[in-house]
Amino acid sequence: MSDQFLELDEPAVEVNAESILEQLLEILSTAKSMPLSSSVMVSREEMTSLLHAALDCLPDELRQARWLLREREEFLAERTREAEALMEEVRAQAERMVQRTEIVRQANSVAQRILDDANDEARTMRHEAEDFCDQKLAGMEIVLDRLTRTVQSGRAKLAAAPVEAAAEDEDAAAEEDGFFDQDLP
Repeated sequence: MSDQFLELDEPAVEVNAESILEQLLEILSTAKSMPLSSSVMVSREEMTSLLHAALDCLPDELRQARWLLREREEFLAERTREAEALMEEVRAQAERMVQRTEIVRQANSVAQRILDDANDEARTMRHEAEDFCDQKLAGMEIVLDRLTRTVQSGRAKLAAAPVEAAAEDEDAAAEEDGFFDQDLP
């Protein structure tokens, strides 16, 4: 019966707990049953040696499995830390971008407010300058109007002066003709 199963001393076959347990199951499933019973007959020596071999393999495999689990956990922990660091960096970058966007928005708002104030001040100064010029021109108009009336009045006096002068000349000539009124006809 043992010649159909793997020998533990064979170097070409990899012996592990799983293969040994499969051999044990095979032995049990192919074992002859006892007459009038559901029990089977197996070789105690063969079963014992296979169970010891399985027990001997288990610590190595368990160590390897634990090592693999530990490596996996460390790998996952490392990747988790990297992912968290990356997420933190992304959050910080997003926050900086939001702040930059907010700063740009505030700067645009301040710039627009400065432009509006400058435009209002320019409009006010233009209206004040126009009002000042209008006042000065109105004053000059009044002065020019008075000057024009004075010139017209002077010209009118000059135009009337020769007529009056002629009348005065006649009066003067009449007086010369007769020094006294009684000399007049």
